[in-house]
Amino acid sequence: MNSPHPLSRPFAAAIVDLDGTLVDTLGDFSAALNQMLRDLSQPPIASETVAGFIGQGTEHLLRKTLAHVGAPAELYPRALDHYEHAYRAINGRWSTVYQGAAEGLQALRARGLRLACLTNKPGEFARELLVAKGLAPFFELVFGGDAFERKKPDPLPLRKTCEALGTAPAATLMVGDSRNDAAAARAAGCPVVLVTYGYNHGEPVRSVDADGFLDSLAQIDTILRA
Repeated sequence: MNSPHPLSRPFAAAIVDLDGTLVDTLGDFSAALNQMLRDLSQPPIASETVAGFIGQGTEHLLRKTLAHVGAPAELYPRALDHYEHAYRAINGRWSTVYQGAAEGLQALRARGLRLACLTNKPGEFARELLVAKGLAPFFELVFGGDAFERKKPDPLPLRKTCEALGTAPAATLMVGDSRNDAAAARAAGCPVVLVTYGYNHGEPVRSVDADGFLDSLAQIDTILRA
């Protein structure tokens, strides 16, 4: 395991991604998508394929899934209805908190950083999942993919979250798992570290332009050494 290099600057806050960073939600996504596909009389999709579609919001996830199984794009409105119904029923049931995630959040809080969760997942589902997994108390703010006009990798959600926190982007650390998180952070002016175990669209995460990489979020205190 490579030791992360400390970042020299002081931080006032951290913005943390959810799916693939704090919680392994692949099981939830797969279960909801396959229920949706059954409802639409479409063939199932493998979890390994679903993993490559995670990270850019619900619309991207559903459109990629429909295209993968050869379903017409016109099915999207019905697919969305069925998917949201299925996901609402199973949210958190087939997901697990990554080892070290809670410890990492606790370390950030112990340093006095204000924490916001920023995800492309719909806000309703994000808040419910954080509560179900016992992570909600760590966060002052939670913003989903429906909170702003655009989603990550656009920098707007990070800029808006910094505004809500009242912190400068340069003093706000982004913690994520993919090139979307890194691209959004770079464009917003936020330093960014990525975990190595999440969903990076099937690509090696260490090839992404980031300020550091963590094999466990519990290592975060090492990266923040002053």
